[in-house]
Amino acid sequence: MQNTPTDKLDLRILAELRRDGRISNTDLALKVGLSESACLRRVRQLESSGLIERYMARLNLSRLGWGMSLLVRITLKAQTDRDLRIFEKAVSAVPEITDCFLTTGEADYVLRVFARDAADIERLHGSVLTKLPGVARVESSFVLREIVSGATPPIDRAVP
Repeated sequence: MQNTPTDKLDLRILAELRRDGRISNTDLALKVGLSESACLRRVRQLESSGLIERYMARLNLSRLGWGMSLLVRITLKAQTDRDLRIFEKAVSAVPEITDCFLTTGEADYVLRVFARDAADIERLHGSVLTKLPGVARVESSFVLREIVSGATPPIDRAVP
């Protein structure tokens, strides 16, 4: 399985796809200076190697009614492998939780949680977050404004 792009053309393809995942193969080939067939072959190779995991749309969640975003720090009662697995399985089943990170520091996990309004936050806190298995402490912060979101590090610096 290929772990890194093979050359600068792969890096250019990845950079273009990161900017616009819906770009046509014709336009992508033109931008990176390849024939359409060679470009498609490289994209398929990048997909099969796992460098391209998926294509997705970025949604405007506030326009869909998810007007509030929180960062939630969770501390567990215990941190055994079993406790972590049980918590991670449970948190993965909560649709309002869009991101979950195992972290170092005071909290064991940091979650990104979306809610419709204050009543929804109260419901999530009282009926969902504090009821997750093994939770000892929940600390939340409201996101006032996103500055950078969904970005990835520079593609050209990924390869040593």
